[in-house]
Amino acid sequence: MNDKIFLDTNILVYANDKSNSTKQNIAKQIIFESVRSETGVISTQVLSEFYVTVTRKIQVPLSVESAQTQIRLFKGLEIVAIDFPLIQDAIAISQQHLLSYWDSLILAAAKREKCATLLTEDLNHGQEIESVKVKNPFI
Repeated sequence: MNDKIFLDTNILVYANDKSNSTKQNIAKQIIFESVRSETGVISTQVLSEFYVTVTRKIQVPLSVESAQTQIRLFKGLEIVAIDFPLIQDAIAISQQHLLSYWDSLILAAAKREKCATLLTEDLNHGQEIESVKVKNPFI
């Protein structure tokens, strides 16, 4: 089986943001391949951030109905629920690595699911944190 890959919110958002076709195409391919290979992982945090971002923050926001449809499609990815132990781990990661709590919560979810890679543009490309390799797929 292939190594698991955690997809940060920006991957899902770019797949639905028509303002940057290059990033949109890359993000769509990542999601498609992650579902096809059954290696993609996201969290309930990612789904929540996705909904808020695509309905309120992108240049051409999605309707609530379109956002809900997209979220239903993401059920093809493994979804990590945020719970108390994950929050505690995120706080520890945040303190140890001097990262934001929200980035640390993403890392804690990736670590819990034994993801080899975190795809994001929010952390330093090539960095390894808690045994998870950070990769920015847009560079």
